[in-house]
Parts: sequence; C-alpha cells; structure tokens
Amino acid sequence: MAVPIIGAEAVAEGLLTRAQLRHRYAPVFRGVYLPKGHSPTLFERIAAARLAVPRAVIAGPAASAVHGAKWVDDDIRIDLIGRCRPQPGLRGREETLCADESMTVRGIPVTTPARTAFDLARRLPRADAIERLDALMNASPFSIEDAMLLTKVHPRARGLVRAREALPFVDGGAESPKESWLRMLFIDAGLPVPTTQFVVYRADGVYIRRIDMVWEDYKIGAEYDGEQHLTSREQYARDVWTRGELQKLGWYVIHVIKEHRGPDVVAEGRAALLARGWDGRP
Repeated sequence: MAVPIIGAEAVAEGLLTRAQLRHRYAPVFRGVYLPKGHSPTLFERIAAARLAVPRAVIAGPAASAVHGAKWVDDDIRIDLIGRCRPQPGLRGREETLCADESMTVRGIPVTTPARTAFDLARRLPRADAIERLDALMNASPFSIEDAMLLTKVHPRARGLVRAREALPFVDGGAESPKESWLRMLFIDAGLPVPTTQFVVYRADGVYIRRIDMVWEDYKIGAEYDGEQHLTSREQYARDVWTRGELQKLGWYVIHVIKEHRGPDVVAEGRAALLARGWDGRP
C-alpha cells in the first residue's frame, strides 16, 4: 500500500526537496501526495483524505466500503462530515453527527452502518441507493429501524423523503447490484416481494441450488446470470444439471441476462405467478 504524504511537511522536515516532490509525487488532494504514476486504491485515497482533513469522519459510499461493502470504485468521490475546502474527489459536509453515529474501523473514523445507510438513502437516487444499501447490509448488517429513526433525529436534514422511500426495501440478500435491480424491478411492477438467497435441497438432502430470489409458495425463482455462466465450462455444466434437478422438483426459474428488457422480464414473472395461483395482488 502506498503511503500518502503531506508535501509541505516532507519538505520542511528535509525528507524531500521541492524538486523531488514535484518530480516524484503527484497530488491526490490539496497538499497531499502519492508517488507519481501510481493508481491509488480507495483506501489509499481515504488515507489521503484523512491527511487533508484530519478531524473529519468518512461518510457515504466510501464509508460503506470501510464497513466491507462491495461494488465501490477506487475513484469514487469521498464524502466527509467536516469542514473541507471544495476540491475534486473530496466533498466535506458540515452536518450534525451525534456521538453514537460514528465509530472507528481499522483505525478509520467512519459513520456507523446505520448512519451510513441513512446518508446513502437520502443522497442518492432511489435505484442507486438501494444497490448501495443492499451491499452495505450484506457486508455489515444494520437495523433498518435504526436508520429510519435518524429521519426523526435529524428532521432538518436534506433528502428525508428519499430516505423513507428507499430504506424499507433494503435486502442484504442481494449479492450484486444487478440482483438488487432485478428484485426492485419485480416489486415496482406490483409483483409480490421475493425472498432472497433461497436454498433448494432434494428430498434426500442433496444440495441443489441457492436461487437469487424466489416466490416460495409458487415454486418460482429468478436469477441474474452474469458472464461467468457463459465463460466457464464447469459453471455451464453445473447449471445444466441444476436446471434439470429443479424441474424435477417442480421449480420454474426465470433466468435474466443483461440483454433482456425489463418489461419482458416482468411479463414472464407475472405470467408464471398467475399460472401457479397468484391472485394478482402485491
């Protein structure tokens, strides 16, 4: 891991000359440098942000990554709760942060999972928020009730309507942004809320499949198939066997790939549910 430095301090202490700083290092944030030509990871940028704004608390998507959430890009903007001069890749927010809304994880001051969820839910568009919230819940489970309570603790915070609309739909069972998208595609279309990560066993106890989401009462499931299903021969062979076993057990599974249109996926789901006795009510 590359260690960021405060350029002025390195020069003042005689560790580098100004010429060496200019030729060997590149600024990450104002006054903070990493070796030139190095592509910093998110955690290296977080370390740099802490040097740039020492008393700030990491928040937003970067905070979710500190808590273990996946799908956070290395170059994402880092949100801080604290005063910070505007600059690319770093945003300071002068907001109220109660004592029980921050913690230290791996030496990094960061908003708690519940406060992180509250911030994500109110700042991001609903679809983006739910993807981030699902990833956070999957990595570091939090109480949705605790996150919702913060809408009352901070009644003047921006985006409370967004937060109240997104938080009830969080499901840590989603293991990718596309799984979050697929689940919400069904829910927003008025289909029943599916159960995520449902495990199917054969009568003799043999494990068959963990399905991304199911309507258990109707023995209908849905899966988002990523590229590995097309590029791995071993995975393909496993899928063929699994589909045969699921059919024997009476399961109907909708397989979705990136080329599928949302309305077509919903239509297949609705038709399958109606055919198996769903009364059409969410």
